[in-house]
Amino acid sequence: MARQERAVRTRRAVLEAAAAVFAEHGYTAATVADILRTAGVTKGALYFHFDSKESLARGVLEVQTDQVLPPRDIKLQEVVDLAMTVAHRLRNDPLLRAGARLSADPAGRRQYGSAWPLWVEVLSGVMGEAHRRGETLAHVIPAEVAELLVSSFNGVQLYSQLENGLSDVEHRVSVLLKHLLPSIASPAVLMRLDVAEDRGARVLAEVTQSEAQGQVPVSA
Repeated sequence: MARQERAVRTRRAVLEAAAAVFAEHGYTAATVADILRTAGVTKGALYFHFDSKESLARGVLEVQTDQVLPPRDIKLQEVVDLAMTVAHRLRNDPLLRAGARLSADPAGRRQYGSAWPLWVEVLSGVMGEAHRRGETLAHVIPAEVAELLVSSFNGVQLYSQLENGLSDVEHRVSVLLKHLLPSIASPAVLMRLDVAEDRGARVLAEVTQSEAQGQVPVSA
């Protein structure tokens, strides 16, 4: 068991090191040597878990949607919470920043893929449930809205990254949601949604508190 736990920790350390390097340098400029130095592991340990730089990029992308959030009475609030927690985490989580950079790389993504389809799948599921509950306007097609949200979010975060180093990304995502949601949510639901720019920080604090108390939130 101890050996298995060490292997899990090593794999995570390598993945986080790869994310830090990819986030800073991009896929093309990143080297396995850079990742080894950052991770502080041997080449053998790295290649035990990942056989190439390409597989490291795939590993980073595969964990983009791993965040577990508390369920809400209003499913559209879960959509908001996903967007706002990702916006908050982008500022200090290399895994998410790397995922955003890798997914937006026109050349690299042909080799290792993109996290965008994963996010569309997650949001389509939540939007579909919101639609079945009558939280959305009648014309809403959940899969289309999910794609719109993912593409709009990535445009906003890229703008924030280039203009202000992500310092205002939560504000910009909050503004995006305030303008998009009136065309998606029913009026009764819209007035109950919390889209404040500090929403992500508050939700993640709630998650941290639940984990400290030994509670496991249900995934949104």
